[in-house]
Amino acid sequence: MITATWGLLLAGGALIGFLLAVLGAGGSILLMPLLVSVAALPTRAAVPLSLLVVTLLALGNVGPYIRRRQVAIRPALVLGVPALAGSWIGGSLVKADLIAEPVQLGIFTAAALLASWLLNRRAALDPSSSNRRQAGSPLVLAGQGVLVGLLTGIAGVGGGFAIVPALVLLAGLPMQLASGTSLLLIATNSLVALAALGHWPGPQLPLLLPLVGGGVLGAMVGQGLAPHLPERRLRQGFSALLIGSALLTGVEAWRRHHPPAAVPSAASGQRALRPPSWSASANSAPSTASVSTPSATP
Repeated sequence: MITATWGLLLAGGALIGFLLAVLGAGGSILLMPLLVSVAALPTRAAVPLSLLVVTLLALGNVGPYIRRRQVAIRPALVLGVPALAGSWIGGSLVKADLIAEPVQLGIFTAAALLASWLLNRRAALDPSSSNRRQAGSPLVLAGQGVLVGLLTGIAGVGGGFAIVPALVLLAGLPMQLASGTSLLLIATNSLVALAALGHWPGPQLPLLLPLVGGGVLGAMVGQGLAPHLPERRLRQGFSALLIGSALLTGVEAWRRHHPPAAVPSAASGQRALRPPSWSASANSAPSTASVSTPSATP
């Protein structure tokens, strides 16, 4: 069973690394279904482990973008600083147990469905139109950053699926520049959210090996194939994966919110059927017999 689980995590990590290398965003949202449904981790352990893996894979993929100078500093600050605040707030809410586990999984499900919709928007996917798009309001971009940060802290995802459309639609960045900036923001947001959670997934750290190892392999393949793959088809396929992840996590949230009722044992059922006065009368019966017996003796 351990070998099968590690194999699935290795394959999932490879897919995540591949998507991050090709799209510059989005692959990390597949981590939570892997950790919750495949590795059977509780959300309290899955979220910090997901944030740690997201940070490592994002840092590993941002290098080529930095070398090509495809990171926009000003939009990164406008979106990133509020996102850091949102990450800290979201992680603090989870640390204080103000957000129940089914709610965390439900937020993740909604985020995955939203990501699928965003990835299929024509305005966000058309590189030719993004180069002509004018930058939007910095306040709107900052508000988007707060929402992305909250999602990172609560659900344990990097938020790249929302950062890239925000940078393209609101900041007017071309697709490659938005992807490189997104990876940098993903890494910083995940680190802040991990610090805000305040607990380290120590017992689950061995699971980093298949996830990060697969992610490195997938990133190497993705960086080699990225120039030759049609971006639209990749995003459509990834959108289908997101819908599947949302459904899987939604079912898991429902199962944890409505656990199966415990079947009472036969003994407990018999005790429950006894009237309240039965045991008292039974206990008093021997004393009555012991008093009446001597009077019957000649």
